[in-house]
Amino acid sequence: MNTATATVQFKESLKAEMAAYEVTLPRKALDGLARYFELLSDWNSRLHLVSFHSPQEFATRHVLESLLLLKYLPQGARLADVGSGGGLPMVPCLIARSDLQAVLVEASKKKAVFLREVLRETSTKDRAQVFAERFENVATLEVDFVTCRALERFETMLQSLVRWSPTPSTMLFFGGSGLGGVIDDLGLSSERILIPNSARRYLFIVNKTSQPHD
Repeated sequence: MNTATATVQFKESLKAEMAAYEVTLPRKALDGLARYFELLSDWNSRLHLVSFHSPQEFATRHVLESLLLLKYLPQGARLADVGSGGGLPMVPCLIARSDLQAVLVEASKKKAVFLREVLRETSTKDRAQVFAERFENVATLEVDFVTCRALERFETMLQSLVRWSPTPSTMLFFGGSGLGGVIDDLGLSSERILIPNSARRYLFIVNKTSQPHD
């Protein structure tokens, strides 16, 4: 499939499915997300950024799923995204909402180069920074929200990530029931939102008001 055809299919899938994710995307956002899709498709064979089998799957399973965050973010929200990798969930959110500001924390230097290129090409670089470091090596940031979708060994690293997150803050994590169990074990209260078109994946909304239990 050539790039132009794939991009058309990607945009049509966004338009067809966005209502199911309670998202409204104007033309400017659709065009920005299409540019993001093109860049990621070009870099993906070299860096293995995101696993997907079709433009339609990337539109729903990755981009629209990421945009579920928007309804929980007030105007002017400041976010830290940990393990940004291919830019999910933060790059789609920055494209869709011009009021958001973010720091993307990604340990891979090569993936960090990709992220900076995407931010430049989608005109979001003035509202975002990329830190090419493990989050443990980054000083706790002055943000309102911490997001994470695909951190390596997420369940194992969760306690460290929660400790690293500022107090108070809201953490928005994507994962399955196993992640939910770890959240409960840490003594954290959370809201669990079933992701559309999924039977076992959730968005966890966790309010951090104190340090987690050991």
